[in-house]
Amino acid sequence: MTSLQDKSSLPPSFRNLQILEVLASEGRPLTATEINASLNLPVPTIHRLVGNLEAEGYLTRHVDGRSYQPGPKLRQMMQGVIRFWHQDLPQRDVLIRLNQRLGETCNLSIPDGDAMLYIDRVETRWPLRIQLHVGSRVPLHATSAGKMALSQIDDGKLERYLKRAELHAYTAQTLTDPDRLRAELRQIRQQGYSTDTGEFVPGMIAMAVPVLDRSGQLIATVSFHAPVQRLTLAEGLKYLPDLRAAAEELAELM
Repeated sequence: MTSLQDKSSLPPSFRNLQILEVLASEGRPLTATEINASLNLPVPTIHRLVGNLEAEGYLTRHVDGRSYQPGPKLRQMMQGVIRFWHQDLPQRDVLIRLNQRLGETCNLSIPDGDAMLYIDRVETRWPLRIQLHVGSRVPLHATSAGKMALSQIDDGKLERYLKRAELHAYTAQTLTDPDRLRAELRQIRQQGYSTDTGEFVPGMIAMAVPVLDRSGQLIATVSFHAPVQRLTLAEGLKYLPDLRAAAEELAELM
């Protein structure tokens, strides 16, 4: 076991790796204090290191404004690593099977600051589809995945998000009124799934369910989207059991 003195004498580059390792092992956004619970570095040191990692883009703030999660540079590194063994990821097998049952594009997303990050997706074979790639970021308030993530945070964190976020109108259907968004998030929390009816891309519907860790915290969302010419939202509800089954499988793998 490395002593406190040994940890304090480690070079900053190694301490930075330890911080990233703690985040990876926890699999959820952490505050500087939570990160330091296992590192036991001096308080000014942990805040300086975390601040430097944020400034360089290796960490970014979670929607709660206090916690940290992987930033754009770390995501780029992750995507580079994934390219080596992407086809062998067990989570991809879950998405492939879901895609085969639904026949539509299926996505796995994680919260990333004030957006959702696509970490995996299996495209539909239909030519009419949304052209988004792994690593794309989509807004919280205008997508089924994003609204699902927002529905899982407490009221205080939600209010901080609403104060700082620009609820941009991507289409005429986008929820830009905070009160309407709050009401929909309450409904999503109660029913356990979220929908998008042309709120991000005109003419597209989407549905998402949460992927939860053992403590019941959202770690990701699994979703599908399709053009309304091919699938209405009412018709898409029949796939809700498939989405939930996939989410349970993914929860065991993440």
